Amino acid sequence: MTRIKPLLAALALLSGYAAAPLSNGQSVPSPTADARLQNAKDAVQTLQTWYDPTTGLYKTTGWWNSANAMTVLIDFSRVSKSTNYNEVFTNTFITAQKTNPGFLNNFYDDEGWWALAWIDAYDLTRNKDYLSMSESIFADMAAAWDDTCGGGIWWSKDRHYKNAIANELFLSVAAHLANRTSGATRRKYLAWGNEEWKWLHASGMINTTGLINDGLSQSAPGNATSGCTNNGRTTWTYNQGVILGGLTQLAAADHDPDLNQTAENIARSAIAQLADANGILHDPCEPKCGADGVQFKGIFIRNLVLLDKARHDKLYESFIEKNADMLWEDARGPDFQLAEGWSGPFDFANAASQTSALDALVGAAAIQLNGKGSGF
Repeated sequence: MTRIKPLLAALALLSGYAAAPLSNGQSVPSPTADARLQNAKDAVQTLQTWYDPTTGLYKTTGWWNSANAMTVLIDFSRVSKSTNYNEVFTNTFITAQKTNPGFLNNFYDDEGWWALAWIDAYDLTRNKDYLSMSESIFADMAAAWDDTCGGGIWWSKDRHYKNAIANELFLSVAAHLANRTSGATRRKYLAWGNEEWKWLHASGMINTTGLINDGLSQSAPGNATSGCTNNGRTTWTYNQGVILGGLTQLAAADHDPDLNQTAENIARSAIAQLADANGILHDPCEPKCGADGVQFKGIFIRNLVLLDKARHDKLYESFIEKNADMLWEDARGPDFQLAEGWSGPFDFANAASQTSALDALVGAAAIQLNGKGSGF
């Protein structure tokens, strides 16, 4: 619908939106930094309606999803300069361990999510207990490394499957810890990060289109000498995302710009192949991704923000902002609930869909509020 510029200017003042020019000289509303932050604030308040203080977790979603909810809450607190949720972090740190002591369970990827959440909490609060917890979790993950398929960690303690997400998280946690420790401890984490990347890069999980498939197939499972090949399974958005944050952190620790370039190649492949014609990100399981897949897209966006912090790129910034704006307009329901599919229409929401969408909202706010490319 065509609108005259004076009307647009008036609407911008009333709604917190600024008029953004189009190539044809007309303008459409584009959210201001304050408007984007307010959107994120409203959505965070809705997310917290699912928080259960008695468990330290989120109703309507699972254990690993709650780690991601903690992460987006921490990221929002950093961007908004808020201390309102510090007590939530403390409560979850103590109370959630009643479910799984030490944030350990049967799945190494679950452990990786919690390790990254507590590293993020440490960055925000400087509480060393959070960093120590991340180190303890990493030690348990490291015990999963063996010679099957030439290296890498297992997905679970049943040791039946080596996949991308567990190994990407292992890489990311190692690199994050290397950048937050010193001396021999730092060297240990850096060595793990480099060893993981060397193995992952050679594993075949990165396919010929530049995307990462789900994991490896073994011709004789359990046999360390059996052939391990890319299983060709789904190129989930989160598998393209976690590697971006891991490589960005490893590049910073190792002073290796080639790692950032590899991350850029994966990011561009993902944007080109996993977004629709309107530039909106999707997983192929939509609109019914279940308890896990509903979380994936936000993880990609969160890590794309981290890559953009290291390699300022208008492509990434416009992609993040467009997804945030589209989901706010088309996937928002009552009381600022946010749906699984970011193109809309709104159908339902839970803590996982809310968290995933919030990764985009908080990321867009971070880019605009802190300056292009500054990220979190």
